[in-house]
Amino acid sequence: MSGSGAGDGGVPPEIGRARAWIVTDGKAGDENQCIGVSQALGLAPETRRIPRGRPLTWTAPWGPIDPRDAPGRTGGLLEGPLPDILIASGRRAVPYLRAVRRASKGRTFTAFLKDPRTGHDTADFIWVPDYDDLRGPNVFTTLTAPHPVSRARLDAARARPDPRLSTLPWPRIAVLIGGDSRHLSYRKSDTRRLVRDLTKLADGGCTLMMTVSRRTPPELSAALADLIRRKGGFLWDGTGENPYIGMLAIADHIVVTSDSANMVGEAASTGVPLLLFDLPRTYIRHRRMFAGLAMAGALKPFIGRLEALRYAPIDATPEIAEAMAKAYAVHRERFDPARKAAPAKAIAAKGSI
Repeated sequence: MSGSGAGDGGVPPEIGRARAWIVTDGKAGDENQCIGVSQALGLAPETRRIPRGRPLTWTAPWGPIDPRDAPGRTGGLLEGPLPDILIASGRRAVPYLRAVRRASKGRTFTAFLKDPRTGHDTADFIWVPDYDDLRGPNVFTTLTAPHPVSRARLDAARARPDPRLSTLPWPRIAVLIGGDSRHLSYRKSDTRRLVRDLTKLADGGCTLMMTVSRRTPPELSAALADLIRRKGGFLWDGTGENPYIGMLAIADHIVVTSDSANMVGEAASTGVPLLLFDLPRTYIRHRRMFAGLAMAGALKPFIGRLEALRYAPIDATPEIAEAMAKAYAVHRERFDPARKAAPAKAIAAKGSI
């Protein structure tokens, strides 16, 4: 199964009444994907985070969970009534999803975002990006990942712009900076190249609106802060409310670093030109996604200048939510055959009038 990533899907409102959990180990990227899908489904989930240092997590995704976290056990991670829907992401969450699935005898609808590394039958529904290899009858793929940067949130931020940003001169360039990861680390030459190319934009009359992440190397953060002091603009340093959505909402162009496929996907939901600051050793599979966005007319390499790009906003989250809602409906019919019979009775009654 695959989707296009364009346009809003249709999700039946009754799914919003389902009791739902999100299970991750707290990584922001994984959790944001789960939040994005749950919001698109209209759910109000409980978030259950696997604590750092939990015994047996090193055996994930194949191993068991800590016995203290057994489903229903008081004080454990899976205490309380089991949910109707469980959405999980991240390697350490796989054993917890498996434990809930087993304890509920399959009644809990389980959804996993990204490849669980344990096969397509690990969950009732699995989403992976197009560039991943996992396929199966319950696997749904899209070009970009799910995220919580919805059209409604962007529209609201445009209607009520952040006062820290609203007075900045046009053109406004959002600059989304990631940081070191297990795949790559920023070198001194990368910092110099990024600051040099951003300086070209500032000298050309652009206003820079920057945000850094917890992974951003201190040397890079300091260099960007110095650039803002010299050229003006805005840099979010972690104090006050994060203006990330506000930046995306009012940006004319977006510069984003290649270490974060999630940030690139979120930026693509705006429909404004994307300029990718390429880093050596960028994860090869992410490069496949970037190539797809380039083919869609959304993205070009960032070399210190603006680019004229036109494309419709690309946001796969509504599609993923719609596909998950359909899978959930089929799942419920398996456990409650009366639900399947109900529409047929209604059609028959309507035809007899």
